[in-house]
Amino acid sequence: MEKIIEAGSKWSNVVAKGKAVRFTALEDGANISLLLYNAKNTTDRYNMPDSLKAQHTSKFTKGNILMTDNGRAMASIIEDSLGWHDPIGGYSTRAGTDSRYGETTFQKLLNEYYRSGEENFVKELMRHGLTKRDLVPNINLFSKIYADEAGSMHFDPEHAKAGDTVTLRLEMDSLMILSNTPNPQDPAADFPSVPVKMEVFDVKEADENDYCVNYHPENRRAFENTWEYHSLLV
Repeated sequence: MEKIIEAGSKWSNVVAKGKAVRFTALEDGANISLLLYNAKNTTDRYNMPDSLKAQHTSKFTKGNILMTDNGRAMASIIEDSLGWHDPIGGYSTRAGTDSRYGETTFQKLLNEYYRSGEENFVKELMRHGLTKRDLVPNINLFSKIYADEAGSMHFDPEHAKAGDTVTLRLEMDSLMILSNTPNPQDPAADFPSVPVKMEVFDVKEADENDYCVNYHPENRRAFENTWEYHSLLV
């Protein structure tokens, strides 16, 4: 499958384990916000604090895995041209979008209005029987946010270039929700308009020798939890 996620748009679907999803920035300055839920039990979902704590990091790159609330490996980053994706910047809101880019509404501009990440996420959650209460911290692919010595956070506007790619391998059947909306930490005055190409294809599933399994000691433990989970399913 190949699809273009246009600026401001959203997408959701279940992606099976053993599939990989490659995202390619088609222009400079891309940002794709991502949520993940176990498709067979949506109460088991991507857990940002546990994923960062277990891997001793505040960013994601090749080798890192996304863990669920139950300590399972949900998805792995198997390829990455950037070396940094943002798990802490959050998603944009209606109030924040209006404040930064000027107030726009569907009633006045129809589909040309500036959507927020929160609105896109909630609409896609509802398609799958979930609600705003099921929102969790997201991942901003292609964005870089770092902290200085004083603890202040900074957004790098020169980070993502056209042609950059990141590829996730799904370790369990997962509900994937995407929003192509600006990182709320992006100081740009204009609403970004950067399409992103999405490709889904089959890949070899992780085994004992897999790069992501062995990237960090806690990764192997999370994979073992996932393998046990799958061994007990009918």
